[in-house]
Amino acid sequence: MSGNPTGTTTHDVRFPSGNGDQCAATLYLPEPRPGVRPPVVVMAHGLGAIRAMGLAAYAERFTAAGYACLVFDYRHFGDSDGAPRYLLSTREQRADWIAALSFARRLPQVDNARIIAWGTSFGGGHVIHTAAKRPAGLVAAIAQCPFTDGVASTLAVSPINSIKATAAGVRDVAAMLLGREPHMITTAGPANGTALMTAPDAESGYLALVPPGADFRNEAAARVVFDILTDRPGRHTARIQVPILFSVCETDSVAPAKPTLRYAARAPRGEVRTYADGHFDIYRGAAFERAVTDQLAFLRLHVPITPEGDTP
Repeated sequence: MSGNPTGTTTHDVRFPSGNGDQCAATLYLPEPRPGVRPPVVVMAHGLGAIRAMGLAAYAERFTAAGYACLVFDYRHFGDSDGAPRYLLSTREQRADWIAALSFARRLPQVDNARIIAWGTSFGGGHVIHTAAKRPAGLVAAIAQCPFTDGVASTLAVSPINSIKATAAGVRDVAAMLLGREPHMITTAGPANGTALMTAPDAESGYLALVPPGADFRNEAAARVVFDILTDRPGRHTARIQVPILFSVCETDSVAPAKPTLRYAARAPRGEVRTYADGHFDIYRGAAFERAVTDQLAFLRLHVPITPEGDTP
């Protein structure tokens, strides 16, 4: 456990997901207030990323405003269990989301009837998919620069790069069928390389989020290219019954804004904030300040901090 002068504390915790694996997480708790158990924001990152890559800045701002935060690593990544390492499975990561929400509901320090799901990039797609399932305790969601349409994201990549990535995916599937080690693909690479993200700002923007000494490798099992191509979480927005905020980057080179805005319009209680920023700008500087300010306003409106027993 660690603390700071504001009275907030952080705790390293773990929760089960899958067949005996444990997800690592950081629990942020706000300064205690008499008669108040805070709502909790459950948070996770995007494609191949770990919680150390910029999520603390968001969690610290939310916690300073009175919200608890549970920030977790997916299985196979970061401090979480899971072998082989760097296996990026949409199905498993969505199971991790359900496990994280279940764990949040059991935390004695928080209001387990008021949980918010917060995801960014690929994790934003997971939030959309998860919120549509109406899990117990979920009262709001935030999808930041969310991945909403695999076809749109694939078409944003040059045909040559798509062919290279597909070939790597085929090699990895063959390796899996033969019981061999995964064939890896770079997560964010140069424009002419073989990688999952090859936009001009991808490699520099993605790697800038990695803190020194982090347990991180810029790669994933290449079979995920088929998950990306076939996944369209945006199709589920019409089934989301809780308030959901879409924080959309207008010049997003990875998760194109146009399909995201189209899907967001279908959410019955959806709200949209747009920013003239790129996909990797939103984690720091002025772009971060704009996004987190809007997200805090959304939280205060829909999930205000109230004494126990009071109706928000």
